[in-house]
Amino acid sequence: MNPSFILNIFVTVIFAIVLYYILPILASDMSNQLSAAIGVLVGGLLAPALSKLFSHSTLSNEQDVSSEVSTLYVGNLPYRADEEAVQEHFEQQGSVVSVRLMKDRRTGKRKGYGFVEMNAKGAAKAIKNLNDSTFQERTLKVRLAKEKIEEE
Repeated sequence: MNPSFILNIFVTVIFAIVLYYILPILASDMSNQLSAAIGVLVGGLLAPALSKLFSHSTLSNEQDVSSEVSTLYVGNLPYRADEEAVQEHFEQQGSVVSVRLMKDRRTGKRKGYGFVEMNAKGAAKAIKNLNDSTFQERTLKVRLAKEKIEEE
């Protein structure tokens, strides 16, 4: 049996029991059978929504933990390449989190290198497949980026 199905039944039974005792107190002319039936109905409607809510939050937390992000240095980029083109090129290897292409502060022109953040599996695949490959008539250099050392 599916664990979420068992959880739904459990939540439905709890709603039925709670409403079996509470509804006759709130509405004195309501029978216990009717209050139990209302409890089953409410529990049956709310249980799938609650189970989906909890399973989704658990799943997203597991995905956050399992999907480490690696930063790649990408050198020898064409000066005409923009972030969108680089992202499309790297997305063939895996999920891209962000693309940053470096520009000269004074002139605003691209410097020909940048950084791509990807999930770890995609980054390893990108290094293997895209290093020394041709992109817009230039041979890319792709490797793991070195950590930036902050000076105090």
